[in-house]
Amino acid sequence: MGTQATRQDEVERKYDVGPDLALPVLTVVDEVASMGQQEVLDLQAVYYDTAGLDLHRHGISLRRRTGGVDDGWHLKLPREGDRRTEVHLPLGRAVRTVPAKLLEPVRAIVRDRPLLAVATLTTHRLQQTALDDEGHVLATVCDDRVEGQSTLDPDRRLYWREVELELGDGQPDGLLARLEAPLLEGGASRSQSTSKVRRVLGEPGDLDGDKDCDGDGVRGRRQARRPRRGRKAKAATVFLTQAEHHVRDLYRHDRGVREGERGSVHQLRIAARRLRSTLDTFGPLMVPGSTDLLRAELRWVGQALAAARDAEVLRLGMDRLVTDQPAELVLGPVSSRIDRDLAKARAAGVEAAGEAMSSERYYRLLDLLDDAVRSPRWSGSAGRRAGEVLPRLLAKDARAVRRAACRAREVHGPDRDLALHTVRKKAKRLRYAAESAQVVLGPGTAKLAKHAKQVQSALGDHHDSVVARAALRQWGIEAHLDGENAFTFGLLHGLEQARGQAAEESFDVALSRLGKKRVRRELRQ
Repeated sequence: MGTQATRQDEVERKYDVGPDLALPVLTVVDEVASMGQQEVLDLQAVYYDTAGLDLHRHGISLRRRTGGVDDGWHLKLPREGDRRTEVHLPLGRAVRTVPAKLLEPVRAIVRDRPLLAVATLTTHRLQQTALDDEGHVLATVCDDRVEGQSTLDPDRRLYWREVELELGDGQPDGLLARLEAPLLEGGASRSQSTSKVRRVLGEPGDLDGDKDCDGDGVRGRRQARRPRRGRKAKAATVFLTQAEHHVRDLYRHDRGVREGERGSVHQLRIAARRLRSTLDTFGPLMVPGSTDLLRAELRWVGQALAAARDAEVLRLGMDRLVTDQPAELVLGPVSSRIDRDLAKARAAGVEAAGEAMSSERYYRLLDLLDDAVRSPRWSGSAGRRAGEVLPRLLAKDARAVRRAACRAREVHGPDRDLALHTVRKKAKRLRYAAESAQVVLGPGTAKLAKHAKQVQSALGDHHDSVVARAALRQWGIEAHLDGENAFTFGLLHGLEQARGQAAEESFDVALSRLGKKRVRRELRQ
């Protein structure tokens, strides 16, 4: 068996200090009873990344460190406030090759790109622990003198001194502020850089630079991260803001799927759908055809994730449905048959999703996403004000919902279910687009998003009932052929049919709120 990776959360802050500053003793803090013996460590860390510094851009660092008690490979995931998760593997035999299992959480970022050493840091560390009156470690104080060398730029060599203050395991986050008070009073200052390697490689925002305005007055990604509120914001800014947000979600949930987090398959699928809907709605802002391949590939990845998620949804629904029935109406091994089949279906779906997410096709999809956000191919309308462009785009999406609903009313039999599912997808697109635009268009757009969600939810219930009825019919047939009593499957089928009819009635009510006049009124608010 191979060595297993371990993970832990670290809560820390970094401080800039002058080269000759004497650090205050933390025993002035009420909780600190004493300071432990000072240790002297000489650490060397080699940092790895892609040639384009993709990990660095996402706030992630990957290093091989020697000279301390935690020698090994360290993967530090994006920081959330003062907290950061670190994945650790012992050194092993690998010296220049990063262990594959360490890369799994960040495979969506690294993909199939080679990794190379991008920086080397040498640290002379004076380390001391702050202890409570029972000898428990409250925090560790590290006084570091660092030499950093970029391997990408041989002329970039830095020297500095900094202090790290890291809470001990299980200590409350609030303790950090009390422990840092004497440091700040003694002349230290909060570091502007969240990690040592960032000092050497530069802050990620500095890597892209600021793009020049194009002919339509659309600036680059920095402006997109802080969109102007109100209808005077550029339409392209709204698109970029939403696209970057959904891409970050996709990366985060990709990591969740690879680490087996519950519900992450569903969330990853939603992120892919939101991206596709954003591209569909905002397509007129781009050169015609420039996002066709990306939208098709996002559809593909959604389909690749569908089997695992559909099995999860169906199993939850069936568990509730069977549990709600009186015991005397549940005849035969109903639950065991459902659980067995759906567990098998989910396992096959998860395997298929894993294969898709490890494929070259998936990695190229992610490349397309990066290009769409970093270098969008704008059309002439991209630089126009959101207040002029977005209401028309949203009205167009609302009109598509109404037209699809009209077509569904004319269809009968099994094809009607498919037609209603099409309405649901168009309502979902409208909802996502309205949610994207409400930050600049105002409260009326929020109402539009709410009404679109009501249509989507009603038809989602309808679709779930259609899927459940098909499965229940098949289980009933199999139970009968196996000599079991199929009564319960017929009963459940009838209940699901009633649920589907009720969902259609709810849909009719919800659809009335997306009338042409009402949508126009909400888009003017």
